[in-house]
Amino acid sequence: MSPKALRNFRIVLWALVAVVAIGATALYVFKPPARPLGVSGQTFELATTTGGAFTQKDLVGKPSLVFFGYTFCPDVCPTTLAETTAWRQQLGLNADDLRIIFATVDPDRDTLPIVKSYIEGFDPSIIGLVGNQAQTDAAKAAFGVFSEKKGEPGDPYYLVDHTALIFLIAADGTFQGTIAYDENSDTALKKIKRLVQG
Repeated sequence: MSPKALRNFRIVLWALVAVVAIGATALYVFKPPARPLGVSGQTFELATTTGGAFTQKDLVGKPSLVFFGYTFCPDVCPTTLAETTAWRQQLGLNADDLRIIFATVDPDRDTLPIVKSYIEGFDPSIIGLVGNQAQTDAAKAAFGVFSEKKGEPGDPYYLVDHTALIFLIAADGTFQGTIAYDENSDTALKKIKRLVQG
């Protein structure tokens, strides 16, 4: 390569480095703010076991652990609700420090009284959310949750496959991450502690 060609190559190379650096700086400085719900930012409205309606705006105010499930769930849901209440207790927190919210994905069977009775078996301070099918679908979409009935049509004892994640929502209403089903308790506790400390 001739000296002139080498010089031109170096100029192009340094220009590319400068472009990348400027782009990275702009991305850092002008990064978009966290969405109100973090996962999708979509709106939803569900009835609560404490009375009244609950929307994405009600996620603001206190840190929350949000879980989607159903009362007929044989294992994942009762385990998750037992773990969340135990973690909160282990960290010396109460419902004013950290809310636990359970939203049903089974509106055909889970009425407000059924959900209320179910969650009170774990902790009376848990907030239950119930809607009709359209409202449930909107809430699922807002969090990016999947659910699907399994079993023969008309079977009243059908099961529901569903997303088994706990959504970590900060006091400002932004999504901060998840806790997976069967995740190590020490890891989960660290995540919750960071969430509450904000």
